[in-house]
Amino acid sequence: MGSNLDPRLGRRDLLRLMGLGGVAAGTGLVLPRQAAASTKVAGKGAKIVIVGAGAAGLSMASRLVQRLDGAEITIIDGRKAHYYQPGFTLVAGGIKPKDYVTSTTAEYLPKAVTWIEEAVAEIDPDGNKVVTASGKAVAYDYLVVATGLTLDYASIEGMDVNRIGQDGLGSIYAGPDAAFATWGAMSQFADKGGVGLFLRPNTEMKCAGAPLKYTFLTDDYLRRRGNRGKAEVIYAANNKALFSVPIVSEKVRMLFRDRGVKVQYDHIQTGIDLGRKVAMFSTPTGPTEIKYDFINVVPPMRAPAAVRNSPLRWQEGPWAGDGWMEVDKSTLRHKRYANVFGVGDIAGVPKGKTAASVKWQVPVAVDHLVASIAGTQATSVYNGYTSCPLITRLGQAMLVEFDYDNNLVPSFPGIIAPLEELWITWVMKTMALKPTYLTMLRGQA
Repeated sequence: MGSNLDPRLGRRDLLRLMGLGGVAAGTGLVLPRQAAASTKVAGKGAKIVIVGAGAAGLSMASRLVQRLDGAEITIIDGRKAHYYQPGFTLVAGGIKPKDYVTSTTAEYLPKAVTWIEEAVAEIDPDGNKVVTASGKAVAYDYLVVATGLTLDYASIEGMDVNRIGQDGLGSIYAGPDAAFATWGAMSQFADKGGVGLFLRPNTEMKCAGAPLKYTFLTDDYLRRRGNRGKAEVIYAANNKALFSVPIVSEKVRMLFRDRGVKVQYDHIQTGIDLGRKVAMFSTPTGPTEIKYDFINVVPPMRAPAAVRNSPLRWQEGPWAGDGWMEVDKSTLRHKRYANVFGVGDIAGVPKGKTAASVKWQVPVAVDHLVASIAGTQATSVYNGYTSCPLITRLGQAMLVEFDYDNNLVPSFPGIIAPLEELWITWVMKTMALKPTYLTMLRGQA
């Protein structure tokens, strides 16, 4: 298979792209180890509480330990397992084994951080405290909310996550077991053909490119097994676009057209009949049904209840309905509570629900939090950087990087064209990203 790699790319460039050259890049595809600051900022005994020990929470904890001396840092999360969520699509695509995405929270947590192994039930920013599931009140001077989001499968009438992998039902996001079960169901579909139905919800979501990737992967498996002619592949878009960045949406539209993927616009899933294998949608002209032999359900995604039911949520505007946290999009500081920051999926900002976004959000939030403790002003800004290595077939992907203004912001201009299907981008997605992600958790990327 040809790589479509720029012929000017030499061995040194390849090493750099694979993270072996030590040169920082926007995607976080390299593995630099930042030199520790020669002097830490005096923490002055500040009590910092981090809610959530996912990618954003662990990265915050690691960087705050590196930057502050004397601060009391506590992280609250009841989950012992840590999931490399960018790998769920790879598991569901038969590219990686199920255990590829699973590790533990403990192995990335700095020793200087206190871990309360409970879920947070309530956040009280007026009282500067959070309350855990057992009723324990934890006071703070500064709060970092990194709860991630909630998968709202319950809002899809008839959906049963326990049946993922059975009767053509797939859903990648529900966890490693679900991703692996989805691979089994998709593989069976690729062996037989029929109607493959793909979609995305009408909410903000993590890695909005993942439903597109899985559509492309399924199409490719059908072709490789000689069954594409026996299959109809349908993508139900929630609005009139396939991606939030117009130039990327148009590129995907052209690829779908060339590969015979039929697009149904303005289709929002409302329910599913698992027995009849029918998905129900709302459309501008009324409810409709689409029969399927295989479906990849992507549930609506919303803020967890602890944030959604707190004063931290947006009070009005496009992110109010699902409870996303009201933060300044440039600093990640809460707009009404100056001692509170929101990072990762929970942040109610125009872009940024990817692991690559966390890499850029966390240093900005840390800068501003540390400056508040030190009594200084930080100038760092998060510009909405989001990265999506968009797999388009086995062995090829596009490296799509963009900002708040939908500008493409390629990390390797002149070497990797952002809308080209390339082998090197596939290698980055399947080999280089996970080591860099783990480095990020330790505050070193």
